[in-house]
Order: sequence, then structure tokens, then C-alpha cells
Amino acid sequence: MTLIIAEAGVNHNGNEHLAYKLVDAAYKAGADIVKFQTFKAAKLVTAHAEQADYQTKNTQKKETQLSMLTRLELSYEFHKELLEYCGKLGIEFLSTAFDSESLKFLVSDLKLKRLKIPSGDLTNAPLVLEHARTGCDLIVSTGMASLAEIELALGVIAFGYIDQVTEKPSIQAFENAYYSEAGQRLLKEKVTILHCTTEYPAPLPDINLSAMDTIANAFKLSVGYSDHSAGILVPVAAVARGAKVIEKHFTIDKNLEGPDHKASLDPIELEAMVQGIRNIELVLGDGLKGPRPSEVGNKLVARKSLVAEKVITKGATFSKNNLSIKRPGSGMNPIHYWQLLGKEAKKNYQIGELIDE
Repeated sequence: MTLIIAEAGVNHNGNEHLAYKLVDAAYKAGADIVKFQTFKAAKLVTAHAEQADYQTKNTQKKETQLSMLTRLELSYEFHKELLEYCGKLGIEFLSTAFDSESLKFLVSDLKLKRLKIPSGDLTNAPLVLEHARTGCDLIVSTGMASLAEIELALGVIAFGYIDQVTEKPSIQAFENAYYSEAGQRLLKEKVTILHCTTEYPAPLPDINLSAMDTIANAFKLSVGYSDHSAGILVPVAAVARGAKVIEKHFTIDKNLEGPDHKASLDPIELEAMVQGIRNIELVLGDGLKGPRPSEVGNKLVARKSLVAEKVITKGATFSKNNLSIKRPGSGMNPIHYWQLLGKEAKKNYQIGELIDE
């Protein structure tokens, strides 16, 4: 089954009550995972880092990233409460760490076994290495990335899984790890790559779902899709194309103040997306071509048999003039038509009677 990640992100607006409501909505929708973001704003951005254009547009406020993100931090203590609450509901808690301190907290304190590397940190080799050295399974998002950048990041990950001690690894060491037997084995066991278009909302012409195939063919790893488009069409289509993981932002209310609300699903849309994905999984089936249970009863009705077009007496010769092919399909298969031509009938047949030789 497709792993569905309901991305709460920072759509809690720093409000703990709202964070709980997001967990409830993700659980009710049927998502497998609800994901937040863990960071210390001062460790994530400089004091002068500007907002992305979409952030300014969506918040209708021009300010620094530091000012905006500071309001969106969740305390470590509240993370623990959210983790416990998710456990009671039976939905997996996940969070993206944007700095080393936050990563250590997620692994050492919360004991997470699965981590997500965001698109913006794909080229942040030191943090990518720290993720790999946790030994956790990794979901790696690749918005804005080229194949070469993805391969380098995978080299860092392979190295991190294999080597826990080298303090100053080289690019050559990453490459060697990537091409090693152990590196390839560990990548296949523990890493899923997400195709992604980093724009909010992402324009349909820029989605490029075919890139999932390119990534899968290039790296021979499990592939998924992190969606920033409007609505649910694209993530459902991604599952039909083979995505094993879907990540999608959602919110309680698209009209709330904050950078990501307008590009997120509301709870009703999230539930519709989950149901759409589960339906797609049903229709994809097992790939084996053969009559399905619901079809079997229709074979006799829809298929045809060899039929007597005229009265045929015992000993008469079957010919094109006295044989026809009509429904139902409970008689001789028409594949035997040519074999019957020129042979003598073993019994009498009335017009319309199924041939039984």
C-alpha cells in the first residue's frame, strides 16, 4: 500500500491546540503518518534571510524568514506530547529536522525510526550525513534538484550508513560508498526518493510526473511524490504512476494566516485524496491478466459458440453454409470452426442448436 503522509508542517501557526486538531484531521482522513517540522529558527536562517515570494503573498506580510519562523516553532516538550497523542490514536508521528540539534532531539529523545530530508537540505551534505548516521530509514525529497545532485546526496547517505567515524569525508569517499555493494544494498533497504516541485502552489506544467520514472530508472530505488499542487488530482495520478509514498500539505482552514495554508488541502479534501489513492490501489490490482471473479459469470453471455445455422442430420457434412457463430458461449469454442469444416456430424442438430462434437 502507498504510504500517505499528511504534512501538517507549520500549519499549526505555533498554536498547540491547532496542532492537535491537525493530528485529529490526519487520523480521521485515514493518513498513515502526520508530519510536522522541527527547527530552531535562529539555527535555520540568518537574521536577514528574505521570505520566498509565495510566503510574502500568502501571509500578506513582508518580514524576514527569522521573524516568521520564530512564531512557528513548537517546543521540544510539546513534540513529546504530540508523539504520545499520535501513539494513542494509532497514527505515526513524523517530523522534518532542519538543523542538527533538532535532528538529535527527534532521534535521541523521540526515538523516531524514520526521518524525512526536505528538498531544501538535499545539498546540505553535513546534515544529510547526520541523518544517515542515525541509521534511520530516510525519505528524501528532491525539489529543485538535478539527477547529479540526487546522486551526490545518495552517496553521502550511503557513506553515512557505512561509516560512523570519519570526521572529514571526501567527495570521492561518497562516490565510492554509493557504488559499493554495501552502499547499494543499504540504499535499497532504507531510502525512498520523492519527486517534488518546490513552488506553492506548483503549476501543473511544472509537475513533470514522468520524472518519477527517470528517478526510478536512474537509481533503482523506491520512488514517491511530494505534492505542492492545488487539489488532489496530481497525488492520485502519481500513485497510478507508481508512487510508493505520497506527501501532501493540509490545514484546518485555508484562510488562516501563515505561509502554507493556501497551498494546502482542507480536511475534507485530505480525506478525498486518501480515498482516491486507496481506490487507485484497488484498480491497479495484482497485474496478473486473467478472468476476474466479477467477470466469470458473463463469459457465457458475452462470448459465442458454434451453432447450427440450418438443420443438420447425423452424417451430414459441416460446411460454411450450415455453421454459424452466435451467443451464448456455453458450446464449442469458435476456435474449432475450421476443424469441423468437411467433417460428418455425429448427431442431429436443429436450427440454433449448439454444436457438440
